[in-house]
Amino acid sequence: MPANSWPENDSCNEFEAIDTLLAELSTFSEADETPHPVQGQFQGRRRKAAIVLVIIWSGTIALHLVSWGIWLVLALTTVMGVHALRILLARPLSVSEWTTASKPETDTLAETWPLISLLVAAKNEEAVIGNLIRTLCNLDYPVSRYELWVIDDNSTDQTPVILEQFTGKYPQLKVLRRPPGASGGKSGALNQVLPLTMGDIVGVFDADAQVTPDLLQRLLPLFVRPAVGAVQVRKDIANAPTNLWTQGQAAEMALDSYFQQQRVAIGGIGELRGNGQFVRRTALEGCGGWNEETITDDLDLTLRLHLHNWDVDFLLAPAVSEEGVTRAISLWHQRNRWAEGGFQRYLDYWQLLFQNRLGKAKTFDLILFWITQYLLPTAAIPDSLMAIARSRLPILTPITALTIGLSLAGMFLGLRRIQQRSYVTTLLQTLYGTFYMLHWLVIVASVTMRMSIRPKRLKWIKTIHQGSHTAEVGQSQN
Repeated sequence: MPANSWPENDSCNEFEAIDTLLAELSTFSEADETPHPVQGQFQGRRRKAAIVLVIIWSGTIALHLVSWGIWLVLALTTVMGVHALRILLARPLSVSEWTTASKPETDTLAETWPLISLLVAAKNEEAVIGNLIRTLCNLDYPVSRYELWVIDDNSTDQTPVILEQFTGKYPQLKVLRRPPGASGGKSGALNQVLPLTMGDIVGVFDADAQVTPDLLQRLLPLFVRPAVGAVQVRKDIANAPTNLWTQGQAAEMALDSYFQQQRVAIGGIGELRGNGQFVRRTALEGCGGWNEETITDDLDLTLRLHLHNWDVDFLLAPAVSEEGVTRAISLWHQRNRWAEGGFQRYLDYWQLLFQNRLGKAKTFDLILFWITQYLLPTAAIPDSLMAIARSRLPILTPITALTIGLSLAGMFLGLRRIQQRSYVTTLLQTLYGTFYMLHWLVIVASVTMRMSIRPKRLKWIKTIHQGSHTAEVGQSQN
């Protein structure tokens, strides 16, 4: 899940005081009543986060104090259980069930293929950028029908030199160099290059991405359906065998890919994950491009696409591989960024969500996953304290047990779906992966509290790619 990922000048990226920001979240076109973002819509996050925190904590305490609290929890558990069962029993459509694309046999046929623009925002990526260019410039797709734009965001290492060496070698390669002080991080880089691109479909990769030559051919059938505004390619960890941290990330990706497919299959929310995301140009421009005021541009764009009545589909194979972080401190910083960005979108677009702009199926799906991803970890502290004080089990135990059970099942089925290993090996991976995922409880709980208390500066964090199947995430003071 990539995010805006490199440092910018603090003075340019710091949010203004809360009271000076605009109160409205969005404006609507009088013609079609579809939401369009406006400058200043991402205001008051700290105040909103504080309100949510108070509601969750006081609500959890109240459940312990009222006699019917447990019945409310059991009712919610039943509703969530039915939804979980629907997810587990859903049958995703395979690519073969869509109209498939075939390799063109002549130049005339090649000219009928969709134009595709591949974008890579790069800053100090000397270790991996050369391999990425060679890979993306040798895809099994007509050279005249796709282009690769590399945006060099004022790199200070050998990245500009490497890009210069490749310039002219591949006709589809184009380079845009951003000057010092350019704002917006990754989102700003992508927004700057978008008007220069020609593709009907726009793909985004991180500099450490590794793909197979047939990726574009396997991807296109999913865009046959007019309602599909974007497709996310399954992500895989290239350096999974390195240590326990990378092994846990590999299991996490399997879990994520399983839920992605299953949620899409029942009409729920499909989500973008940054690296390996492809967006229909009309959908992207209709949403206003990438949001430069969020630290997870992919999650923000996901919600805006759905609010504009587009679907986000998912491609299981082939996967796009990327480097996983190899140290606990790196994982902590990366996951904090992801958790905060994920929570930001609920705070930014809550009014539109309550107005059911997503439709009943997607809204219901999003709310239930918010409960498991954010409400439960945030409520764990007051729930545990009240349980100790009253010598009883935490009142949210039924929902917690359901969430853990769903995670176990999803991870096991997700791993089975993408690899050919024995049931015993897969079960052991699942048990370890589920234990590894417990770090999200601490991260989400701390993030939701921090966002409601501390003023937040919008600051980009650079992910350092080593090019030798290791990766570290740079630290940033927030």
